[in-house]
Amino acid sequence: MNSLFLKSFIKCKRKAWLDFKGVKSYEVWSAHKAIDKVNQYQIFSKLCNGDIYTGLKACENGYEGVIGLKIKGKVFQDIYAEIHPQLLLRTKGISKWGPYKYLPAVYKLGHKTTKEHLIDLAFSSIILESFQESKIEKGLVISSFSNKPKVEEIYLNKKSRKKVLNTLLSLNECLEGFMPEITQDRKKCTICSWQKFCDKEAKENGYLTDIDGIGSKTASLLKTNGIYNTQSLATCSEKKLGEKLSKFNDQKFEKASIFVKQAQAYISGEPYYIANKNDTYDLLKKTSLGFYVFDIESNPDEKHDFLYGFLKINNFFTKKEGLIYESILNLENNKSESYRQIIKILFSNKEWPVLHYGETEKIAIINIAKNLNFSFKEIDLLTSRFIDLHSLIRKSWILPLKNYSLKTVSNWLGFKWVQKDVSGSKALYWWIQYQITENEIFLKKIVQYNKDDCLATLQIAKYLIKNHLKKN
Repeated sequence: MNSLFLKSFIKCKRKAWLDFKGVKSYEVWSAHKAIDKVNQYQIFSKLCNGDIYTGLKACENGYEGVIGLKIKGKVFQDIYAEIHPQLLLRTKGISKWGPYKYLPAVYKLGHKTTKEHLIDLAFSSIILESFQESKIEKGLVISSFSNKPKVEEIYLNKKSRKKVLNTLLSLNECLEGFMPEITQDRKKCTICSWQKFCDKEAKENGYLTDIDGIGSKTASLLKTNGIYNTQSLATCSEKKLGEKLSKFNDQKFEKASIFVKQAQAYISGEPYYIANKNDTYDLLKKTSLGFYVFDIESNPDEKHDFLYGFLKINNFFTKKEGLIYESILNLENNKSESYRQIIKILFSNKEWPVLHYGETEKIAIINIAKNLNFSFKEIDLLTSRFIDLHSLIRKSWILPLKNYSLKTVSNWLGFKWVQKDVSGSKALYWWIQYQITENEIFLKKIVQYNKDDCLATLQIAKYLIKNHLKKN
């Protein structure tokens, strides 16, 4: 057993089991995990003023911060384990190395200190105490606030260490047993390296949480009413189901209808058309004289949009080779220039609508307009040109898909990205690498990815128009 399995176990029992016994060829590289590692190192390095080194020698030499250490030790009676502390931070005290000792520290993304952080610190403290021959009263949770390290002290008492022992026993029992069931809270799975492996099984077994809009609480409610899988949901009476969904209040019958039709589409593989003439006709009418497709790449933790991409399209019949794509790099020290370039593009064809997928792009433009001191009227005029295809496709179609993300919908329509296995998080990883290395290769990868995102958005717009014309 080691601390990595323990952290996985707290998130998801199945993940811990797969990390230990799973076939590694089914595991997918996680951009989220890689980004987390880079951010973690950068904030630790700032905290230690660069005085951060790897391994046992770093402890012996008394460096401020120590990373990359693996320590084995006895946790309780005949239970042995290994810890991989994210960071050991030097503090006053006495240890086997001299007039100093180390405290375990963990990195926290966001504002919430979780059970995972607390158990990780308590577990590390148990083995670290005997390893350095010095008492540990507290651990540290390190986060970033305004790009500066923030330190939270967590006092470790007998209760917290007892909780670790109980969790370790449960972990040991889990690892020795059969593979656990897929977690009910499937939202956690989006950044897991085992997601594709579990998705396949979930679809085969008809997991309710694979139906768009159904989370663990709604799934539990459905199960108490005798609906255990997508098959039973697909054959359920919409009226009877609506009567059972009182938690949705006035929307209960509407929700019931959507859930049943979504399950039917998911099983059959066939989309279900929702009569929505006005919005799709509006799209057709507004784009007749030309339009933009707009997509951004961003770092949500830093609240920084680092690349803006535009496709300029005269009409839907323009061939791919004839499309004009332009990307604008938004560097922290030159934001005002980037903003002016974006506004210049948008105002070069003032009547053109701007197609985008999701709310992010519209919000970004509102913030840019505010930054450039646009009046409320000017902002309203600008944002009225924006057409959210994510919202539009949900109003127009129930698709045989698990979710309505840009990747999922456009992949279903047959769109292929030039680069394999790409995602927004991978683009962010490339951006972080570009900032560290200034290697133009990473920037080229981001630009290609963004261009493909724009083309994928265009593909969805074409689908909406084409099928609107067919249905009407």
